[in-house]
Amino acid sequence: MTLLGDNAAALYDTGPVPGPGGMPVTYEQVATGGSTVVGLEKPVVPRLSAGLQLHGEYQGSGFTEPRYIARRGDGQVVQLTRLLHLVASSIDGNRDIETIAHRVSARFGREVSAENIRYLIENKLDPLGVTVPEGQEDDQVSAPRSDLLLALKGHRVLFNERRVARIARALAWLHRPLVVMAVLAGIAVLDVWLFLFFGAITPVLEVLDQPVLLLVVFVLTVASLVFHEFGHASACRYGGARPGCIGCGLFLIWPSMYTDVTDVYRIGRVGRLRTDLGGVYFNVVFMLAMAGGYALSGQAFFLAAVYLGHFEILEQLMPAVRLDGYYILGDLAGVPDLYGKIKPILLSLVPGAKGRRARAEVAALKKSARVIVATWVLTMVPLLVGELGYALWNLPRITTTMFRSLTEQVLGTGGAFAHGQIAAGLMGVVGCVMLLCPMAGVVYLSVKLGGRLWRGAAKSTAGRPGLRVALCGVILVGLGGLSYAWVSGLTPEPLPKKPPIAPILQPGVSTSAPPARRATTPGQPGVTPSATVSGVPSGTVSPSASAGPSASVRPSGSVSPGPSPSNPPSGAPGGKPTGSPDPSGGPASVPPTPASASPSTPSSPADTPSVPAASSEPPAGSPTPTAS
Repeated sequence: MTLLGDNAAALYDTGPVPGPGGMPVTYEQVATGGSTVVGLEKPVVPRLSAGLQLHGEYQGSGFTEPRYIARRGDGQVVQLTRLLHLVASSIDGNRDIETIAHRVSARFGREVSAENIRYLIENKLDPLGVTVPEGQEDDQVSAPRSDLLLALKGHRVLFNERRVARIARALAWLHRPLVVMAVLAGIAVLDVWLFLFFGAITPVLEVLDQPVLLLVVFVLTVASLVFHEFGHASACRYGGARPGCIGCGLFLIWPSMYTDVTDVYRIGRVGRLRTDLGGVYFNVVFMLAMAGGYALSGQAFFLAAVYLGHFEILEQLMPAVRLDGYYILGDLAGVPDLYGKIKPILLSLVPGAKGRRARAEVAALKKSARVIVATWVLTMVPLLVGELGYALWNLPRITTTMFRSLTEQVLGTGGAFAHGQIAAGLMGVVGCVMLLCPMAGVVYLSVKLGGRLWRGAAKSTAGRPGLRVALCGVILVGLGGLSYAWVSGLTPEPLPKKPPIAPILQPGVSTSAPPARRATTPGQPGVTPSATVSGVPSGTVSPSASAGPSASVRPSGSVSPGPSPSNPPSGAPGGKPTGSPDPSGGPASVPPTPASASPSTPSSPADTPSVPAASSEPPAGSPTPTAS
């Protein structure tokens, strides 16, 4: 190829000549790439996205065909077929498409052309964010992520990979079979002694009497959560995989911790299950350590931490949300994302083209995996729908009770700080957080779920105005009926105010039972006719179950009787009289009941239905991506 400079001097290159006679270009054009030479186009060199990790074959998969796992730099895990994995593993930033085609063909066992490789990269790997689109300068890609409703948000790293590797290496010996057997035998002996002989609730009640001790138990609970994550990391290391970082985030809006053990997907199913169970196993180890602390010091707060640790383990093993139980069930089935299979399994029950496509996707699972996943889906979907309907039906009483409790909590906590009660104020702050988190969780889930349902309805009715109008009519009728039930009082009324069970967490909130409601009769306001009882003056009101709670439990375990026939208030011979109080301090005088009036039957518990408060236990733990 002849290179002509700006002067009369000519430079020559011994490279190939493009076409008969050559093509004269300037040296600057060739040096800067400003000229396109036919037949010498720059070869396309594909690149992997920044931070991409190829973890290899998914061992113990529940799919009929092998699946391969890759993790993008943003943390999203994608599944690849064998061919796509071979293509991705052959891309190193230096090989062009032709070279990659020869390499893939040799490893795949079949001829794969350069055009096939280009198609797979542009139409499969680029949309998944595995490779960088052609022409893009940097390696950062913005590929779509799975919109997980019940996933960890706002990740923050607490221990980087280097620290986690040292911690996991130091604690891996705890997963040896003989050590595991000794730990399980120890917790069995501890539980028999604690629950059957010592009394597990006793140390909890002792701690509730002391705000400082309750803070100590809170700190120990946080320490058990951190130790829980060490269990996942060390089990991952013991199984031959490499653990990643340990961090924290928000699960629904509850602070939670997680451990990155994505590398565990390349080891066998036994290793994955060991990693899944490593967290709760370390909770058991932590409880044994707390029992040892009690044996050395005699402090009850150690046993209180042991008692609460059992609830943490039960919560982690629930497979409803992305906690340890969810990943245990997924690894048993060999399916990494159980929630991703809800839609195809439900659609597979629908006749037509959609049902056939869904059945083809479900058929990619092995029979054992289909049974496990289908059982989980058909159990969880009705449960989630039932919980949603129950929450909507009880929404007025939930919001009224929560706002009333929050107002009292904030005022009481502020009063504790104003009076210099720092420990009580700090416990009040903990109580405020425990109230605010469920409230924020309800709002968050309502917005996310409502938006998802709205987008799904709009997509499914696109281009079908009749169906969209009918769906809007059904929604309006449902909302109208629900609103009428809320306004008319068909739904349950808010719970009556009750004394706090743990007054330490609610400083400034009254621990006395609320006053009984006064019943009225026609023509005699403030007086309820009652049958004359020996020792009870005519006109006095005999207390009943509808008069309010008959006892308030104190933190020490003692029961303080309220107004009841067996424990009348002081100054009242048989119950609390109604009417104007006597200025002299004696029993209130009430006009006698007319002889012609028929006595009323004392009210029964059925007169005022008492509905127990719905408790909400937030998921505290470590959703693992594994997110433990």
